[in-house]
Amino acid sequence: MTTPRRTQKQRRDRAEAALLAAAAELVVEQGVRSLTLARVGERAGYSRGIVTHHFGSKQALLELLARTAQAGFVPGLTDLPPGLDRLLRLIDGYIGQLGQVGAAHRAFLLLWAEAPTMPELAPIFRERDESFRADLRDDVAAGIADGTIRHDLAPEEVAVAIVGQLRGIGLQRLLDPHAVDTERLRRSVTEQWRRALATPPARQP
Repeated sequence: MTTPRRTQKQRRDRAEAALLAAAAELVVEQGVRSLTLARVGERAGYSRGIVTHHFGSKQALLELLARTAQAGFVPGLTDLPPGLDRLLRLIDGYIGQLGQVGAAHRAFLLLWAEAPTMPELAPIFRERDESFRADLRDDVAAGIADGTIRHDLAPEEVAVAIVGQLRGIGLQRLLDPHAVDTERLRRSVTEQWRRALATPPARQP
């Protein structure tokens, strides 16, 4: 039985996935400053010309790596309406995922930590963080509108605090995995945010 030949798109997608995986591994092992298109190609088993053809530049490669590493990191949220329940599931799921992240997300966190001192990374991660905050702001605003989240909270401030906490936990996990028990932490952090955000029950007369 003959194996069907891959289409051009399938070959392109496979090469792109292999190159992104190689780039993530190199960032984790050697740091972003040592990353070059030639090294990515060598790690993935492709020529530098193929890498350049796919991405055009190191900047474009890093941008796609950041986008693909973050996309869909917490599964099961797509069909949930914005609000308190979705927000708490995101927090719980994000911390849970930190306990089993692969090279791509480790690379994302390392790149994020480097971004303030690297002009080529800063715009990429400003955009990524703003996208994350916007998602969280929508949840908080929806919760305020339906009465499940306290009306005296500012969605932007809540979003900044949550992103900072989740990213910070991720970096600590990278630095010292044994010190960060994500399975225990996901429950306690989610409960902390539930208490901080949820509208208190009405007092009985």
